Amino acid sequence: MATSAYWRTRLHRYRLVGNKCQSCNKVFFPPRFVCPYCGSVKLEEYKLPDKGRLLEYTIVYSAPKGYESMTPYVVGIVELENGVKVLAQITDVDINDVKEGMEVEVSIRRLPEQLEGGMICYTYKFRPAIK
Repeated sequence: MATSAYWRTRLHRYRLVGNKCQSCNKVFFPPRFVCPYCGSVKLEEYKLPDKGRLLEYTIVYSAPKGYESMTPYVVGIVELENGVKVLAQITDVDINDVKEGMEVEVSIRRLPEQLEGGMICYTYKFRPAIK
């Protein structure tokens, strides 16, 4: 990802911000320029909930270039408290302890690679919810 693209989308990753359509009131993630439900362009930023539950997951054993040292790791679909679904890495959990339905919460983490100029990048991941 180019530095300029990363900078433009940082709030979506740092604060888990999606969109809410002003026409049909649907909330979705990731943000788009057009509502995927009704086609409206009348959208506003919408802060998504920080908690949800893991619907489905897979364990990655063969990672893409730059992520080999992280294997094995878990990637899953998280349904947030408002029903929006987010694809993300599940972290801070042993792969043998991951369960569908487990409660999770957002955790902002540093990415293993840097952009040109040495810019350090962060993104959202999910971890088991702390009770």
